[in-house]
Amino acid sequence: MHRDEVLVDEALVRQLIAEQFSEWVELAVRPVTAWGTDNAVYRLGEDLVVRLPRTPRTSRTLEMERHWLPQLAPRLPLAVPVPVADGAPARGYPFTWSVYRWLPGENATADWVDDSGQLATDLARFVSAMQRIELRDGPGPSELNAHRGEPLARRDARTRASIRALEGEFDAGAITMVWEEALAASEWDGPPVWLHGDLDSRNLLADQGRLTAVIDFGTLSVGDPAWDVMVVWKMLPGDAREAFCAALSVDDATWVRGRGLAVAQAVTALAYYTEETNAILVHEARSWIANVLADGGARP
Repeated sequence: MHRDEVLVDEALVRQLIAEQFSEWVELAVRPVTAWGTDNAVYRLGEDLVVRLPRTPRTSRTLEMERHWLPQLAPRLPLAVPVPVADGAPARGYPFTWSVYRWLPGENATADWVDDSGQLATDLARFVSAMQRIELRDGPGPSELNAHRGEPLARRDARTRASIRALEGEFDAGAITMVWEEALAASEWDGPPVWLHGDLDSRNLLADQGRLTAVIDFGTLSVGDPAWDVMVVWKMLPGDAREAFCAALSVDDATWVRGRGLAVAQAVTALAYYTEETNAILVHEARSWIANVLADGGARP
C-alpha cells in the first residue's frame, strides 16, 4: 500500500506478544479485516487489540496518540482508544507498537446506524467537545498528522494536481469550482481548535444503532475547524446536515471550506490509492465527491 511499508503478519504478532507480554501469550490473535491505511490491527483475546505502525511516519503518530489520548478521553462524549501497554521493536519489526482496550462496534456505515439525524447530533457533540478542549501545546499541522488543520491554500497545488490526474473520471470543472470557492472563503481567524482530522465511517464505531466510539487519532491536530466539519459530506445525507450545522453552529465560511476539503481529501485519496490497494477508501472517496456535487453548494 505504501512504498516504505513494513509487512506484518499474524505470526509476527504472536512472537512479539510471547516475548514481551507473557501474561497474554495464551490469548487468541486474529487480524481485524476492516483496518485503515496506516496500521496493522489484530485482536488479542476478546478485550484487547494490537496496533502496529506500517511506516516510519505512522510510528511517530502512534507516539503522539499515546501522549494525548489519555488526556483527551475524559473530556469526550464518545469512547476513544486508550493504550494499556507499549511494545518495543523486535524480531525485525522496527517500530514501537501498542496494545489498547478493544472498543466494540462496527464501522458506522448506514447499515449499522439506525437514525441519520441522531448520528448528526452525536457527531456534532463529539466535534463540539473536541473544539472546547483547552489543553495547551497540541500538535499543529505537520507531516506527522498529514498537515490536518492547515489553511486550505497550502493544499492548493496538491489538490489541483490530483484533480488533473483524475480527469475523465469526474467532472474536473465542477470539482475545481468547489475547491476554488473554498479557497475564496474567509480563512479561520479564531484560535486553533482540537481536531480528529479524519472523521469518516472507517474511524467511527456504531453499536446497537448508535455512534459509540471514535478511533484512529493519527491525524490529531489543532487548527481550522473546517477539517472536522467536512464529515457531513462523508457521513450524512442531506436532511441530516441541517441537524449537524444547528448543533455545532457552523458559520458560512467554515461550511464552504469544509465542503472544499471533502473534495480535496477525496481526489488526493483517489490519485494515490486504487481498487487493489484500498478498495474501501476508493469507494468512499467517490461517494464523497458525489455527495458534494449533488448538493450544488446549497447550505441547509
